[in-house]
Amino acid sequence: MGAVVSCIASIFRAIGNACMAIVNGIAYILKAIINGVANVLDVLISCLTCGRAGRGVGTRRGVGTGRGVGTGTTTRRRHYFGPRTTATTAY
Repeated sequence: MGAVVSCIASIFRAIGNACMAIVNGIAYILKAIINGVANVLDVLISCLTCGRAGRGVGTRRGVGTGRGVGTGTTTRRRHYFGPRTTATTAY
């Protein structure tokens, strides 16, 4: 009698696992579609704003001098067309 109950329990477990796999597959498909739409909108907004929207602080142009990491010298641009200032730290 215990074998029959165990067999029925495993059948229901297999059916449950199959249903969960289907639900997970649908969720992954929807996630891929939503990510694709978000990427298209990101490209469209970037194109319309000439790439100036959504940039972080570290991705701005003109932040470093190109001398390498850890040299202690950075170049900062002003908001107007004045001279650049250079901040140095002790080596």
